[in-house]
Amino acid sequence: MSYNLWLHTDDDKSSFNVDRQIFSAQTDYQRVDIYESKQYGRILTLDGDVLFSSQDEFVYNEMAVHVPMAVHPHVKKVLIIGGGDGGVASELISYPEITQIDIVEPDEEFVNICREYFPETSRGFRDSRVHIYHMDGLRFLRRKMGEYDLIINDSTDPFGYTEGLFTKEFYGSCYHALKEDGIMIYQHGSPFFDEDETAFQSMHRRVYRVFPICRVYQAHIPTCPAGYWTFGFASKKYHPLNDFHSAEWNARNLKTWYYTTNLHLGSFLLPRYVEDLLITAER
Repeated sequence: MSYNLWLHTDDDKSSFNVDRQIFSAQTDYQRVDIYESKQYGRILTLDGDVLFSSQDEFVYNEMAVHVPMAVHPHVKKVLIIGGGDGGVASELISYPEITQIDIVEPDEEFVNICREYFPETSRGFRDSRVHIYHMDGLRFLRRKMGEYDLIINDSTDPFGYTEGLFTKEFYGSCYHALKEDGIMIYQHGSPFFDEDETAFQSMHRRVYRVFPICRVYQAHIPTCPAGYWTFGFASKKYHPLNDFHSAEWNARNLKTWYYTTNLHLGSFLLPRYVEDLLITAER
């Protein structure tokens, strides 16, 4: 069986073979399909687009979590916007100093699907520090002021019901919800294809105008468009390189499959075409 991963243009299409489809449902928010593949394990798609596979989800989750945790010296309270698959929370629970992890995911059915079909990815849901709120992320943020040390925007692409999570108001609300030295991490997409450049620049421009420190870093994720993905690092105080505590993080002896402190440094060294896009957005 051949299944199309994504379709960017009439001239660019990627596909791979799956053994079978094991789940399909339409929730109140999105269509969820799960497939099994020899190469990628279980693959989850939302409205026909791949969200993650069980073989490469660790790349995204480790880079979303360990980069800020190796910079911020005292994270206690964390907010995850989206995160219904549980992968980000599952990385965060490795840090004993974190006292509270709030997840705001409106699609309760999606959370339950991930609990059943991706038990390892969603293991973080079982931690007593994790609290799940099934409501709109922006509405949740509007009630918060100076409360979180770290916010991770783990929502899907800026279309449909998540569109409000990529606006100037949203990033401003994140800024106000963070403590005076807080950090926000957000998925920044893949700017490789021409039609994705505008959204990439628009996102960076909005965050750049809100946070005093704003950087972009990268990772290789096979099931992402072009196999290339970027993250945004926005901070009120800490710089991702100047305030990076590599020795302290290594002393934790955490088990990772992708993230290392050497990679942390290298991930902020971007290709020229990405640098040019960011520089243009900042003008």
